[in-house]
Amino acid sequence: MLSTAQIQEFQQQGFLVLPQLASTTYCNSVMQLALDALREHTAPIEYEADTGYAGAPSSRDAEGGLTARRLLRAVGRDDLLMNWARQPLLVENLRQLLGEQVVLSQAHHNCIMTKQPRFSSVTGWHRDSRYWQFARAELVSVWLALRDETPENGCLSVLPGSHRWAIQPEQLDAAQFLRPDLAENQALLAQAKTVALRQGDVLFFHSNLFHAAGRNQTAETKYSFVLTYRDGDNLPVAGSRSASVPEVVL
Repeated sequence: MLSTAQIQEFQQQGFLVLPQLASTTYCNSVMQLALDALREHTAPIEYEADTGYAGAPSSRDAEGGLTARRLLRAVGRDDLLMNWARQPLLVENLRQLLGEQVVLSQAHHNCIMTKQPRFSSVTGWHRDSRYWQFARAELVSVWLALRDETPENGCLSVLPGSHRWAIQPEQLDAAQFLRPDLAENQALLAQAKTVALRQGDVLFFHSNLFHAAGRNQTAETKYSFVLTYRDGDNLPVAGSRSASVPEVVL
């Protein structure tokens, strides 16, 4: 169970790290599953070339064009992933943050992130809620580090408390990323905090929290298992991408 202090930290900062929520054995098993899927190019996969982000190959036909960014529809790939996603301890923690009825979205995240040494891209400052459509922008993502995550291999950075910021449209570019050229945004970005994780650590973060990630500059792929959950009454908008895949009620 989360302590009162941990709940308050999440509410105020928009994120919370829980150390060692998964074992080394489990993390290594998921990485092996990911390696097998990458070797076979087992769909669905998002490739770095699909993103258009800085540092990504220009197309799938370009050099490095088949560098995988993430293995999609993760929990449907293997019970190893689904069982972890609905384990009682995790669900209880999420109930404390979301509400009594916890629902796993299969439309958003639900992936194994595979940030590879070459051709990995830079992800600018954004809120996930920029392209999610729910009654409220109040979802929680769960990020499990399957290997140590550091600034060198492209770990996440966050803007603490930004899930409560009132951001004006002109502060964002056409893709809803914070514009780094604006002085008012530069003052916000000065508050950035790097979230380094050890293998087995879990980061909980609010869907409205601004976060970013750099390139992987090491020789090894960084693997992360990422899921997103909502409260039972925070329904996806009918007909939207958020409602396009059946959800899992926990």
